[in-house]
Amino acid sequence: MSEAAHPKQVVPPSGRKVAAFFDLDKTIIATSSSAAFSRPFYAGGLISRGDVLRSAYAHFVFLLGSADADQTERMRAHLSTLVTGWDVAKVRKIVAETVHELIDPVVYAEAVELIAEHHELGHDVVVVSASGAELVEPIAAILGADHVVSSRMAVADGRFTGGIDYYAYGENKGIAVRELAASEGYDLAASYAYSDSVTDAPMLHAAGHSYVVNPDRALRRMAAENGWGVLTFTRPIALRPKVKPAPVIAVVGGVAVAVAVILIWRAARRRRRLG
Repeated sequence: MSEAAHPKQVVPPSGRKVAAFFDLDKTIIATSSSAAFSRPFYAGGLISRGDVLRSAYAHFVFLLGSADADQTERMRAHLSTLVTGWDVAKVRKIVAETVHELIDPVVYAEAVELIAEHHELGHDVVVVSASGAELVEPIAAILGADHVVSSRMAVADGRFTGGIDYYAYGENKGIAVRELAASEGYDLAASYAYSDSVTDAPMLHAAGHSYVVNPDRALRRMAAENGWGVLTFTRPIALRPKVKPAPVIAVVGGVAVAVAVILIWRAARRRRRLG
């Protein structure tokens, strides 16, 4: 991660707040959040072995960075069909019990540093993801995020209907960032945005200080055209030691754990610089 990536203490002329908007998959974590939970969903009887294989293929395409708009739409449609009829409370319970086991080891250390630096400067951190709220919100909680923007699946009688009430993807991310800025009083010209995907261009355009993470050729070219910074994230770091599955309420407690780990990480980083 280059020195240019480190956020600066800026007091917007408007007197408004500053925010840092982070994409989740392959920006904060080195994987797809949806695919990460396929194993516990299978163990919990929510998906079949064939579904696991299809999720694995989608994950493989995703990691290669070769999923175009049509493939992304097909994957979205597949996931929408897949979750139809799922018990929402069961999904939330499974995620809460496995989020540390599955997500902790794949969080980029560089992202953890950036989140800590933004918080130290008094900036709000916002996770913006196309994945469903049931997956994104627990992950954002252990990262200490202040706000979450995520897709919302339609629910009736406690079960997913297969419909999507809100899809946080593409242009919708840019709209959501602007709406949140209006409601929370953020100065977007002084704010930051981070993403690995060319589909997040609307979000990157919305912020005054934008960075692309591990960009492919198309995104690198877009960054050069728009004057965005380029970051390389390579070091997944475990946020906490392996623990037994936690109850649902422990997701909230994970915020304190994440904050403590981030402070320790920052202190160690400072010692290395001074050493």
